[in-house]
Amino acid sequence: MSFNLQKIRNDFPILSRKINGYPLVYLDNAATSQKPQQVIDCIVDYYSNYNANIHRGVHTLSQEATDAYEAARQKIQTHFNAKEAFEIIFTAGTTHGINLVASGFSEILKKGDEIIVSAMEHHSNIVPWQMLCEKTGAILKVIPMNEEGVLIISEYEKLLNIKTKLVFVNHVSNALGTINPIAEIIEKAHRVGAAVLVDGAQSCSHIKPDFQKLDVDFYVTSAHKMCGPTGVGILYMKEELGNKLPPYQGGGEMIAEVTFEKTTYAGLPHKFEAGTPNICGGIAFGAAIDYLNNIGFEAIEKHENELLKYATEKLLEIDGLKIYGTGPNKTSVVSFNIEGIHPYDIGTIVDKLGIAVRTGHHCAQPIMDFYKIPGTVRASFAFYNTLEEVDALVNAVKKAKMMLS
Repeated sequence: MSFNLQKIRNDFPILSRKINGYPLVYLDNAATSQKPQQVIDCIVDYYSNYNANIHRGVHTLSQEATDAYEAARQKIQTHFNAKEAFEIIFTAGTTHGINLVASGFSEILKKGDEIIVSAMEHHSNIVPWQMLCEKTGAILKVIPMNEEGVLIISEYEKLLNIKTKLVFVNHVSNALGTINPIAEIIEKAHRVGAAVLVDGAQSCSHIKPDFQKLDVDFYVTSAHKMCGPTGVGILYMKEELGNKLPPYQGGGEMIAEVTFEKTTYAGLPHKFEAGTPNICGGIAFGAAIDYLNNIGFEAIEKHENELLKYATEKLLEIDGLKIYGTGPNKTSVVSFNIEGIHPYDIGTIVDKLGIAVRTGHHCAQPIMDFYKIPGTVRASFAFYNTLEEVDALVNAVKKAKMMLS
């Protein structure tokens, strides 16, 4: 379809809301995206017409639900160009996927092994690895970043050695919008035999990664940042690594055979999908993938880059305003502060004017510590936002500055 912004906005019921008497300007898309009517209808259709448990039933409803759920897995496989559908593991979200991998490697790593994270990770891609190190005796090392909010790859190269077993990096920084050079990071890690996990929570609504082209070992993301529902995401893992890792949870579905003497486990993906999954969520994730591809990621990227450029220029016209994350490769995120004003106060005032932004450290406290700030105001744009909404943000920030100075 052609990029018809008004038609797209009409697909999102919530965008017609008013907040405090003002039209809603939703600029917190890095936290979660809004949902189009097509995804909402998919959820209603599932519960209205074919709600049933999957994989086990011979009755019609179970077969219909199973077919729809597995069709969604295949859509996701095709979208990300995974080699096999069974390499797509449904999870409860990005954090769940990271913890699943960390749990598996807790039985593989040994004392003295090294793992690497970047300085700009979300807490979800820091804490599980710290816990892993505490359990195994592995050593955690950090790729530093510069003042622009860009990783220093020459320092990363110095960290890599034959002891490096795992590298973890986000594709896009949730706090800064920086797009990291993951293809280069993966290639360099593979030279020393290390596996790479990429946190794609912030990238997949803006970028269409190709898992085979990247040669990534693990990739995690969440549906709710891609116009899908909360409580569902995926972990991609290469088949050979999936066969190597032990199960994360025990229960139904993930077994081949159970006796009181011994249990054998199912193959991928069921080995890592214990219990009844979020069936409706998985199906609706597939509907969200369809919706985004119908618009087209080239059109999405073009429009969001226009929003980013315009917002950056207009906000920098405000005296005392500083943007954090000024690297050359970014998604549509602008994190900023105004000198002498706490970001929470700005966020509170712009909310009174109907504008939703995020304030705080964005679960990326090491980034804030690097800049020696308590947090930022983060405006994160999606393909359904408009230049007029950017103007509304800029005017609201000007008003907040006037009131708080």
